[in-house]
Amino acid sequence: MARVPHLTSRPARKRALAAAGAAFSVVLATVGVVAATTGAQAAAANLVQNPGFESGALSPWTCSSGSGTIVTSPVHSGADALRGTPAGSDDAQCSQTVSVQPNSAYTLSAWVNGSYVYLGDTGTGTTDGSTWTPGTGGGYSQLTTSFTTGASTTSLTIWVHGWYGQPAYEADDFSLTGPGGGGSPSPSTGPTSSSPTPTPSASPTGGTGGTCSAPAWVSTTAYNGGAVVSYNGHTWTAKWWTQGDIPGNNAQNVWTDDGACSGSGSPSPSSSPSTSPSPSPSSTGGGNGGPHKHVLTGYWQDFVNGATVQRLSDVSSQYDIVAVAFANATGTPGQISFAVDSGLSSSLGGYSDAQFRADIATLHSRGQKVIVSVGGQNGAISVGDSASASNFASSAASIIKSYGFDGIDIDLENGVNATYMGQALHSLASQSGLGSSFVLTMAPQTIDMQSTGMAYFQLALNVKDILTIVNMQYYNSGSMNGCDGNVYSEGTENFLVALACIQLQNGLNPSQVGLGVPASSSAAGGGFVSPSVVNAALDCLASGTNCGSFKPSTTWPGIGGAMTWSTNWDASAGNQIANTVGTHLHSMP
Repeated sequence: MARVPHLTSRPARKRALAAAGAAFSVVLATVGVVAATTGAQAAAANLVQNPGFESGALSPWTCSSGSGTIVTSPVHSGADALRGTPAGSDDAQCSQTVSVQPNSAYTLSAWVNGSYVYLGDTGTGTTDGSTWTPGTGGGYSQLTTSFTTGASTTSLTIWVHGWYGQPAYEADDFSLTGPGGGGSPSPSTGPTSSSPTPTPSASPTGGTGGTCSAPAWVSTTAYNGGAVVSYNGHTWTAKWWTQGDIPGNNAQNVWTDDGACSGSGSPSPSSSPSTSPSPSPSSTGGGNGGPHKHVLTGYWQDFVNGATVQRLSDVSSQYDIVAVAFANATGTPGQISFAVDSGLSSSLGGYSDAQFRADIATLHSRGQKVIVSVGGQNGAISVGDSASASNFASSAASIIKSYGFDGIDIDLENGVNATYMGQALHSLASQSGLGSSFVLTMAPQTIDMQSTGMAYFQLALNVKDILTIVNMQYYNSGSMNGCDGNVYSEGTENFLVALACIQLQNGLNPSQVGLGVPASSSAAGGGFVSPSVVNAALDCLASGTNCGSFKPSTTWPGIGGAMTWSTNWDASAGNQIANTVGTHLHSMP
C-alpha cells in the first residue's frame, strides 16, 4: 500500500523514514500497451506543438478557467515553462489535441514540478492513460505513460493538471512519440482528465447481433477488453457489456476482433467493434467475506516495524478478512512468491512455515477468510502484457493452493494496468479452484479512485464480476474532492462519506465499497479518525443517520464495510478497530 504504514513497514524503509518522516511513494499509474520498440519510439518525431513553451505563449494549449501562464523560472530546459495555478474548484488543467494514426503505439512524457501533478491522455480509442507524482516540488521529475490507439482514432487530447486547492505546478518539455497523424488539429477546449464513459450503440460495428448464451466454444472467463476465449484458432475478445450469461460473469455479450458470436453461439465474420463501455453497474460482485453482510478487513504484517508482533492466530476474531502482507516479486515479470519473513520468525522466538499454515486453518475454523496481499511499498510487481499476466495468475494460484488462502488482495504502489491485471485476476479466479468463494480485495489510494478514468478504478470495474471489496485508503492523502464536487480534508467524517460516494455513484456495488482507515495515529502519517467516526460514516452511508455536514442524497444499506492497516497496529492500540468498528459492522442490518 502506498501509505505511511507500509512506508514504515519494512525494516530498511523504516530506517530511511525515521529521519525523513512520513512521505508518499511515487505511483506511476501507467495504462496501455506498448507495441513499438524503444528504438522506434526514440527515433519518432515529437507530435506535441509548442512542447517547451519557447514561443512565449500558450497556444495551441488551452487551460481551464485561465489557470495557465508562461513563466521563465523554474524551467526544465530553455527559457520558458508552463505554470498552472489550481483553485478550490479547478485543477488547472491545460490540454492540447494531437493528430495520430489508428492502431499505433505512443509514449507521452513531460517534466513536471510541484505536488499532485498529473499527466494523461483522453480519446485514445482504447484505454486512456494517466500518471502522477505526489512530490512536494523543489525540482523537476519526468512522468511517462504509454498507450495504443483504437482502430478509428485519428486524434486525441493530451493534458496536464494539478489538484484542487494545491499550490501552482510547472510543466515543461512535453513529448508524444509515435506515428504522426494526417492534419493539424484545432486547439482543445480542455476536457476533464477523467476518461468519458462511452455510450453503447445498438450493436457493435460490424457485429452480427445476437446475445451469447454461454455457447460451447466459450472455454474461459470473458472480461472487458482482452483476448480470453478461442474457437478454431481465432482469438476472441470480450468487448461489449449487455445482458448474457457467460460463465464467471454477469451482464455481457462477447464481441471479437475478428468475429462475433451470434444468437446461436456460432462464430461469424465481423470487423472490429466500437469502443466498449464500462461494465454495467447491475453486475454483481464475486466472492464473499464470510458470514457477515458487512465485513471488517485487516492487514496482518509478516514483518516487524514497531507494531505489536503477532502470530496469525493472534488476530482478533472480529476480522472477517485477514490479508497477509505481503507476497513479493521474483525475477520473472508478473511472477510472485511468498514465505513468512525470517525477521518475524526470529521476533516470535520461532514461527515456522508449518505453524503459519496451521494458523490459517485456525482462522478458517473461526469462519475468517485469509488472503495473500500482493505489493506493498516494496512490491514492485508489474503486469503489463499477456505473458506477465499469465505468470501472475499461475504463481498466485500456486501460492493460494499451497497455503490454503481464500484469495488475493491487490495493493500495488507502482501502478496497475487495468487491462492485463484484469486478465490476470480473471485467470487466477478460474485457476484457484475456489469458485464463488474466491475473495478479491483491493486497497488503492484515494487519488486512484477519484474518477473512472483512473487505472485502479478501471481495474475495479473490469473485475467487478469477481470483486469482493475495494478498501480505499482514506489517509495519507491530504484534501480531496468528494462526490458533490467540494473539497474535504482527511481525518473527518465528511471525507470518508464524500469520497466513498464517488465509488458508489460510479459503478461499484455498495457491497464492494469499504472504508480503509489507519488503526492508530502511529499507523499513518495523516488521516487517523477515532473508531466512533468510522462508525458514524458507515451509518451515514447505510441509513443517512449520524452524518456530518455532508449528507448524500441517497443511502446504500448494503455498504461493504471497513478495513484497517494493520491488525498489528490495532493490537498496539488495544484492538479499538476490531472491538468498536468490527462489532458495529456485524450489528448493522
